[in-house]
Amino acid sequence: MAEFVKLSPDTLQALREGNPMMMSYNVEFAEVTGGTFWKAYTPGQVAGTEEFYVEPTAEGIAAMYKDLMQVYPPIDLYNEKLRSLAKELGPVWMRVSGTWATKTYYDFDGTTNGKVPEGYLNVLTKEQWIGVLDFVKAVGAKLIVSVANCPGLHSADEPWNPSEAEKLFGLSKEYGVPINAAEFTNEPNMMEDTGFPAGYTPADYRRDQDLFFQWLDENYPECIKVGPSTTGGDSVTFGRSGGVEQMVSECCGCDDLMAGTTEPLDVFSYHYYNGVSERLASVMPSGHWQASEANGEEYLATAPTFARTYAPFRDKYVPGGEMWVTESGDAGGGGDTWASTYLDVIRTLNELGGFAAVTKGVIFHNTLASSDYGFLARQVFDPRPNYFAVLLWNRLMGTTVYDTGEPVREGAHVYAHSRKDGQDGVVYLVINNSLTEATTVELPKDAQRYTLAGQDGNIRATVMTLNGKPLVLGEGNTLPEMAPEAQAAGTITVAPGTCTFFVL
Repeated sequence: MAEFVKLSPDTLQALREGNPMMMSYNVEFAEVTGGTFWKAYTPGQVAGTEEFYVEPTAEGIAAMYKDLMQVYPPIDLYNEKLRSLAKELGPVWMRVSGTWATKTYYDFDGTTNGKVPEGYLNVLTKEQWIGVLDFVKAVGAKLIVSVANCPGLHSADEPWNPSEAEKLFGLSKEYGVPINAAEFTNEPNMMEDTGFPAGYTPADYRRDQDLFFQWLDENYPECIKVGPSTTGGDSVTFGRSGGVEQMVSECCGCDDLMAGTTEPLDVFSYHYYNGVSERLASVMPSGHWQASEANGEEYLATAPTFARTYAPFRDKYVPGGEMWVTESGDAGGGGDTWASTYLDVIRTLNELGGFAAVTKGVIFHNTLASSDYGFLARQVFDPRPNYFAVLLWNRLMGTTVYDTGEPVREGAHVYAHSRKDGQDGVVYLVINNSLTEATTVELPKDAQRYTLAGQDGNIRATVMTLNGKPLVLGEGNTLPEMAPEAQAAGTITVAPGTCTFFVL
């Protein structure tokens, strides 16, 4: 059934002031050091013409990784194309973390000669970390990290110590690019599976998180304390049922990690994905969505459902604080086959609009330039549809969030913010997630219109159009013009499967 939406900017009620850097991103620690990460899908798998399937084994998911991953060299953070495109996104938070961060040794004096010390997984050199700091400075970002907490640093019975963390924080401060925020570890609710010492328990984690934040307060008091960086395990699920606990040996919830801790946090954090990708679907089938469902109401509702589920935990453990999704994206496991196509733009823009309507905070997209869910293609750094979608969001959507009065329904996901340019007025985002029915919109006044769609009407296109024009880089890697079309007041239609910004 076709939907009707009446835009009424004069009657909008403000909900809150959002974080101006709400749209931010991750750079994986494994990218910085070089290491193992997800293999790319083939063009046929991305297009949906070639099936992707992995046969599960009796040895479990770890045994499957050898066929799903490959070794990549470190990312070139001095690449001018990468820096230019990242800088265009505007001031953002950049998170350098991931599972590898928990198991990384900081070899800043070169004593290991590239050999990984016992109890660690990989090595970070001084030159690599300075590359991160130079990148952060060049693109005008703020930096958030997590630190080592693995068998190489201490056993489960021994308290965490800051010997490694001091290297990272000390070098950053000395170099003039301090670490602005920190989580203790990445996804601690997965315990040993995330790299913690053998026998590590939630009680050990609570002890060590307090020790880390005490140390941070004493030595780097200006650094924002963020946590607990949990993923699943709190009556929230990836897919229709079942969470990350289905594929790890031990998993605990937010209360297990936080109850009884003594060091107050500044920001509450959690991780969110709509589900798991095709790479993990055979071992976690209930956590995977098909491409045919990726525009549906149940699928799109999962992001705001996560936010509403975790908001009470935030209120309990960080009352009055912001809520940060420090890792988010299409699907755990490096993204679905359609993560690099226009189809995922519907999810991305809906997540931004829905999250802002629930709370104030930041969403860190995983990743900037790694795997199939990256904003930019790995190594060549060509922008994917999601890059242009969030670029447009950051250029248009201001920080005042309004209640549109429109219930979310198929064909009409409607969000409204103030104008980013500071002028009086409002920006509406109308997502028509129906692939068959046009949505009718009544405009009360003339507007500027920006309509995003898959090229040639293909929902899985790797090229997105703006008002019918392909969004691709020009000569010298210049960004395409992203100009609006004039839209006269009156009744108009929004085509199926499109996302439209109206600037009034």
